Amino acid sequence: MKEALVIKNKKKPRLFRYLGSCLGTYRRWTIAAVFFGCAEVMLEIFIPILMSVIVDGGLYREEDFMLRSLFPEALIADRDRFVLVVGAGMVLTACISMACGLLSARCAAIASQGFAKNLRSNLLQKIQSFSFSNIDRFSTPSLITRGTTDVNTVRNSMHQLLRTLSRSPIMLIMATVMAFSIAPRLALIFLLSIPLLAGVLVLLMKIGQPRFKKMLHKMDAMNRAVQENLVSSRVVKAYVRGDYESERFRKTTEDLRQATLRSSRLFTLTGPIQMGIMWGCTILLLLFGGREIIFQKTGLLTGELISMVSYATQAVNSLTMLTWLIMSMSRAQASLVRINEVFDEEIDIADGPCSEPVRDGSIDFDDVCFSYSGSADKLAIKHLSLHIRSGETIGVIGGTGEGKSTLVNLIPRFYDTLSGTVRVGGRDVKDYTLETLRDSVSMVLQNGTLFSGTIADNLRWGKPDATMEEMREACAIACADEFIDRFPEGYETVLEQNAANLSGGQRQRLRIARAVIKHPKILILDDSTSAVDMATDEHIRRAMRTALPGATKLIIAQRIASIMNCDRIIVLDEGRLSDFGTHDELMQRSLIYQEVYNSQMREEAKVNG
Repeated sequence: MKEALVIKNKKKPRLFRYLGSCLGTYRRWTIAAVFFGCAEVMLEIFIPILMSVIVDGGLYREEDFMLRSLFPEALIADRDRFVLVVGAGMVLTACISMACGLLSARCAAIASQGFAKNLRSNLLQKIQSFSFSNIDRFSTPSLITRGTTDVNTVRNSMHQLLRTLSRSPIMLIMATVMAFSIAPRLALIFLLSIPLLAGVLVLLMKIGQPRFKKMLHKMDAMNRAVQENLVSSRVVKAYVRGDYESERFRKTTEDLRQATLRSSRLFTLTGPIQMGIMWGCTILLLLFGGREIIFQKTGLLTGELISMVSYATQAVNSLTMLTWLIMSMSRAQASLVRINEVFDEEIDIADGPCSEPVRDGSIDFDDVCFSYSGSADKLAIKHLSLHIRSGETIGVIGGTGEGKSTLVNLIPRFYDTLSGTVRVGGRDVKDYTLETLRDSVSMVLQNGTLFSGTIADNLRWGKPDATMEEMREACAIACADEFIDRFPEGYETVLEQNAANLSGGQRQRLRIARAVIKHPKILILDDSTSAVDMATDEHIRRAMRTALPGATKLIIAQRIASIMNCDRIIVLDEGRLSDFGTHDELMQRSLIYQEVYNSQMREEAKVNG
């Protein structure tokens, strides 16, 4: 499958258009994180002022120290007491600031984790609404990466956003204002350094974003290799390709390592650049500020110079934090684009207006054409018309790639026709809601999935409220009871991943039982008895005729023996309806059917002879 790298909608996307709805009940935590972050900054801004007061008013006993008017003369006159009182106020301010910082961090963590939970849920809900053609446009490893790594990247960026965006701009502005209020000329030193730092870091961000995108694509490739190795581990062992797969995986991990290093290398440059500018500002402030204090040119006090250095440090640090946030957002932007590609995917198949239950199992194909690519030049089904009566058992036969599975996939609207109409119960399938239509259809695929859990849990996928008696009846029809009863835990036997503790035939029979327990209007068996012996196959078909007399049954099979007793048989040839009739009728007039029958009979005679 080909990964969707281009969004259908050609308009410039708004990256954050889906994120607001993901906050949900966590909006209050978001607001609280911003509030406590702002309170933390305002208190931090006040600490250098108190430090200046202690130095100038307590240690050096300057007459014009900052905030002198706020203290009584009796307190100012007692140096030791003054230092202790102001120092205690400074410690208290720092403690309250720290408490606000902790509260802000906690609220931001709760808000970002809750946001990520909702984002994953919305993403999965969107994926579940995809038609088969929608899913075909994305690779499974890519969807896994988008739901895990990309969501985590966005979550981390949101956490940093709540912590940094409420601090850095306020800190930068307030520190600059306070520095200018103390010594405007000295404040110009670090004010001029801010555009320099900003310009360098913006350049790094522009270089870094393409590298982040490349890193995510390499992560998709690694996840694809992991998934293929886990799912196909038995095939790898059977063909003794373990060394080859290990080398292939090593190469994908090495590519990811190189891409990660290449993207992360830019982040390592921000630290030295920030420290260089910060210490450069500190040296210049001490150099020029110290000269002004020594030669008493401007009346600058020692404590004010110390607060100037503190404000310069705060301003540069806040700009660096803001730049780190922007760089993180630059990385998150690549993830947001990929997440938005999923949300922006236009659903090919939408609900119809009718929620009434399907009347019966009759099926009509009226001049149906279908193409996986959507092109009329590459049709998989070509102008097919037929009528299937409710309750009939229909066989479907044809060579590989002739359109057998494609034909039955149009009935529950896994795909929509390119032209023509498919009717179920006398109504166009596009008129039904998807839930109503698919609730009336059970489908058993040759390579269908059994989920982790017990046998009973898997059976209840067909009918959530199924009783034990109903499960036993369904398993008896599918001949699954004979092996289930041999398990010590019976229906509570826990299935391993992909039901690896069952044989191929046992898995097929259990999937048939899961479909039968639903008592559908239409039952589709897509080569679902290929792994069972002929006697069991015959027993299953005979039991279904008795247990589901009113259901329409479509049986796709490679073996004519599995369908020759069907009411009628569909013969497909290159996506066209070659013939449609009973076994006897087809033996008389269908060359394709005769050829397949005679070939299989000869093979069977050789085996038995």
